[in-house]
Formats: sequence, structure tokens, C-alpha cells
Amino acid sequence: MPILQSLLYFVLAGLCEIGGGYLIWLWLREGQGWPVAAIGWLLLSIYGVIPTLQPANFGRVYAAYGGVFIVLSLLWGWRIDGVQPDAYDWIGCIFVIAGVIIKCQEGRR
Repeated sequence: MPILQSLLYFVLAGLCEIGGGYLIWLWLREGQGWPVAAIGWLLLSIYGVIPTLQPANFGRVYAAYGGVFIVLSLLWGWRIDGVQPDAYDWIGCIFVIAGVIIKCQEGRR
């Protein structure tokens, strides 16, 4: 159960960070109103809190989260922006996830 809970925290943090950043992008680059920016700021603040729920230390959590963030960003771009990943994107994701798995296993020793 701890692995699933940790994965859930990574995904929630990623969605808050990417979603919040995307809303700020819409506000600044595409002229959306201040409510869009306010929701973006709120999501980014929540993103800052979620990783503190992880049991590992800061460096280990953020190192593993970086890989999850890359994959989520690729999926976000595909779903929201309509940019289909190519073979190099998928190969990069495989390497990144391998790194996340290695980093997470390191914490279990």
C-alpha cells in the first residue's frame, strides 16, 4: 500500500503543478482573466504541500518526482495541447521511469 499511496501523491502533485502552471500560462499568454490566474496560484500552492506527505527526504522525493513530472507533462501535452508524442518521447519516458523506479528502490534499502 505505501507504494500506491506514494504514486498517488506523485500524480496529484504533478497534476497540481502542471495544471497550475497551465492556468498561469493561459492568464499571461492568452489573456484569460484573473480568476484563471487565482486558480492556477492555488493549484501551485497545493502542489507545494503534497510532496511533504511523502515519507522520504526532500531530495529523494523531488528526484523521483522529476521523472513522474516529465511523463505527466508529455501526457498533458498530448491530451490538452494535441501534440502527439513521437518515438523519442516514449523512449525518453522509459528511461525516466526506470530512473524513478531505481530511485524509489534506493529508499527501501
